[in-house]
Amino acid sequence: MACLGMTVVSMAKPSFLRAEQPSVPDHSAATSPGSSSSRRRDLVFIVNPQGANGRTGREWKKLLPYLRSRLGSDCNICESLTSGPSHAIDITREAIREGADAVVAVGGDGTLHEVVNGFFWGGKPVTKHDSKVPRTTSLGLIPLGTGSDFARTFGWTNDPVDAIERLVKGRSKSRIDVGVITKEGGDLHYFINVADIHLSAKAGYHASKYKRFGSLCYVIGALQAFFGHHNQDLKIKVNDGEWEVYPKVTALCIGNAKFFGGGMRITPNAHPSSGNFEVVTLQDFKWYDFIMKLHRLYNGTHLSVDNVLSRRAFSIQVEEVVGTNSIYVQSDGEHLGFLPRKFSILPGVISMIC
Repeated sequence: MACLGMTVVSMAKPSFLRAEQPSVPDHSAATSPGSSSSRRRDLVFIVNPQGANGRTGREWKKLLPYLRSRLGSDCNICESLTSGPSHAIDITREAIREGADAVVAVGGDGTLHEVVNGFFWGGKPVTKHDSKVPRTTSLGLIPLGTGSDFARTFGWTNDPVDAIERLVKGRSKSRIDVGVITKEGGDLHYFINVADIHLSAKAGYHASKYKRFGSLCYVIGALQAFFGHHNQDLKIKVNDGEWEVYPKVTALCIGNAKFFGGGMRITPNAHPSSGNFEVVTLQDFKWYDFIMKLHRLYNGTHLSVDNVLSRRAFSIQVEEVVGTNSIYVQSDGEHLGFLPRKFSILPGVISMIC
C-alpha cells in the first residue's frame, strides 16, 4: 500500500500510522484524559485499476492531485491497488484492524462488493486491534465503474469530484443495511445492492464476460441468457414463515438498493436504510415481454405490470421445486453459484459517508 503526502511507516502488511501533529477536529472520535481532542483522519482508498476496462486506473491517476489538494491537509491518504479477485476484501479487513477512519472503494459495484465483504469475518463485523478506541471504520465510495448501480440510489453520478467533496464533508454519515446470503455448509456472503436469481442472474454472469463493451455488456448478457431459458417453479419462505410455491418464475430480485444491470430500477422502493429488502418477482415472462416492457423496468414502473409481485421482507429463503442445480444466483453483479440460498438483512450494520 502506498501512502501519499503524509508521515507513514511501512510494515509487512498494509498499514499506516497517524501523523504526530493533529490539525482537524474529529467530533466522532471519543477523547480520553491526556489525549488530543483533534487528530488527522486515516482514509484508505482501494482502487481496482482494471475496472471499466482500465478506465478506473486512468481516472484515478488524474484524480490524485485534486484528492491531495482537498484532503491532504487534514487526512492521511493511503492508496492500495487491487491485483486480483478478493484482494479488496483482504485490504479492507487489514485497514479496519489497523484503525482506519474510512475505507473508500474506488471503482464499480464489484469493487464496492468486495470492500463490503471485507467489513466482515467469520460471520461478525471486523474490529480494530486496539479495542480501547471506540471509533468505527466508515465506508466511502468514489464510483468509477461500468455500472455503478449502488451509487444511483443516492443520486450520485460517476463524477469523482463530487465524490471527493462528500469525503471532505465526511462528518455526514448514515447507518446502512447489508444483506447476508447463506447456504447450508457454505460460507457467508454479503451484498449491499441487489441480489437476484434465475434469468437476471444468468444474464449478469454472461455480462461479466463482456465488460470491455461498457454498458452494452448488460444487453449482450441478457440476449445470451435467453437462449435455453425456462421459467421455473420455486419454493419461497418469507420472514421464516411457511413455504410457498411460486410458479413459472422468470427472475427474483432482492433489493437492498434500487438499481442493477446498468441503471435498471428493478426494486424501486428499496433503500439501504429501511431495515427491509424489497423483493420483486417476475413470473411467466417471455422474451417479447422484456422487449415490450424494458422501458418500465428501467424507469421503475413495472410493479403494476401483470405477473410482477413486490413485497417487503427481512429474510427470504429460496429453493427449487425440482432440483436441477441450474438456477443462477448473483449479488451485486457477482456470480455466487446456484440455489438453494437464504437472504437476510443486517440493519444499520455499516456507517457510510454520504
